[in-house]
Amino acid sequence: MDFLRYAERSAALVNAELADEAALREHLADRSWLHRSVVATDVAALESFRAELRPVFEASQADDVRRVVSQLNDLLARHPVTPMISDHDPANLHMHVANRAASVAELLIGEALMGLATLVCDLGATRLGTCSEPRCDHVFVDTSPNQSRRYCSDRCSSRANVAAFRARQKAVREQPEDDTPAAAAQ
Repeated sequence: MDFLRYAERSAALVNAELADEAALREHLADRSWLHRSVVATDVAALESFRAELRPVFEASQADDVRRVVSQLNDLLARHPVTPMISDHDPANLHMHVANRAASVAELLIGEALMGLATLVCDLGATRLGTCSEPRCDHVFVDTSPNQSRRYCSDRCSSRANVAAFRARQKAVREQPEDDTPAAAAQ
């Protein structure tokens, strides 16, 4: 199991717009083998789970370790994970977080929970966040070495930096002339 990838997919799941089965298939674009298994109940189950999972990212952003752990434990209890050894490639035995009978929703929920639980145990409970760009409500997983990530994407980071630059430029332009350093020296 690639727990870091599962953790990052959990953020992508929270950020996804899953209005219907087609939207879920689009979300799973890189996992085409799951497309034929998507049903309407998966969409409903994932919408509910997304609402349950967002508070974990918010608690992590607030540095509330106890709440992160408590919420993840509650979710693990509500959505039990049934790992199994996969032998579809006998030369590469590996673990899956759900058995073959699991629905797409059960698989994605299991991956999200195991990914986040492992990330929290390995890197700490404050490695999840919400985007600092005021117009964005997306979440992210922070795997940076110094835990410095503040934005969900390069796009939001650039947008925030441009907005801050423009605000500084505007403040300089609006500064009264007698407040300039040259005027103060006279």
